Amino acid sequence: MAEIKLDATVRTEFGKGAARRTRRANLVPGVVYGHGAEPVHINLPGHELLLALRTANVLIGLEIDGKDALVIPKAVQRNAIKGNIEHVDLLTVKRGEKVEVEIAVHVEGDLAPGANLLEYVQNTLLVEAEATHIPESVTVSVAGLDAGDSILAKDIPLPKGSVLAGDEDAVVLQVVAAQAEEPTAEGAEGEGAEA
Repeated sequence: MAEIKLDATVRTEFGKGAARRTRRANLVPGVVYGHGAEPVHINLPGHELLLALRTANVLIGLEIDGKDALVIPKAVQRNAIKGNIEHVDLLTVKRGEKVEVEIAVHVEGDLAPGANLLEYVQNTLLVEAEATHIPESVTVSVAGLDAGDSILAKDIPLPKGSVLAGDEDAVVLQVVAAQAEEPTAEGAEGEGAEA
């Protein structure tokens, strides 16, 4: 995973008014924490941060007033209506350090013939991986699965260097039988009238 570089400045004003002024200047307020250090409140460039966060679990190289920090996003607050970023929490990491992150689950292949539906019980999988080698997603084959079949977390092959951090017996995907629609009383009468 490539590291994205962003410049940040230390934030000295706090509160709603200060946050609104920050956002009007196309900046996003945030906080950097981790490794027992005091949290550092920062402002980040809004557009560049938005582009960086398009990649799940992105590794960000921050320069905060001349000091370098390696971080990953831990929590992102978005405006419910506009969708723009209102605040971001960043976790400090070190090269070689293991971190727990959620990665997306993607499927490939076709289910067994018949009217079956694939249900995502979990869209993500909690894994532990090296901070500089976090996988973006995992792909699992559902080819040939039939109604009643399920895939557990432990059944999903993980990328090299990653280990499962969540419940290994958790159901991630399951195949359910599609229910046929039963004709209503009106539908049955209509069919009889046509005959």
